[in-house]
Amino acid sequence: MADEANRAAFMEIQASMIELTGKLKQVQNQMRNKEGDKKRAFLTLEELRPLPEDTNTYKSIGRTFVLEPKAVLQAEQEQKLKDSEAAIVSLQTSKEYLEKQTAEVENNLRELLQQEPGIARQIMSMSM
Repeated sequence: MADEANRAAFMEIQASMIELTGKLKQVQNQMRNKEGDKKRAFLTLEELRPLPEDTNTYKSIGRTFVLEPKAVLQAEQEQKLKDSEAAIVSLQTSKEYLEKQTAEVENNLRELLQQEPGIARQIMSMSM
């Protein structure tokens, strides 16, 4: 009976570990995407700033380019930069939370294996 309870506990810990790992990878990918968006907005702003105000600037919309005043494009890029920075901060918080959760699950698994050394042999026999 205890073996079944330990096996069920292991399966539960394993499932939560798989779920947390997937979420962590997803957050890391989102952070990488937002970093790219932030860099793109920053570089675009760096190119727009030295241009004279009367310069014709164009905004890409799909396959079309639309004439926009420099001030409008600059404001859009500044907003994209701010939004990306805010998203990165939020994602960083989520990443830290998920890392703490992962560490906690690892500790739970370690405790389970220390309490019941026999379960490690059962787990190894199940995976083969």
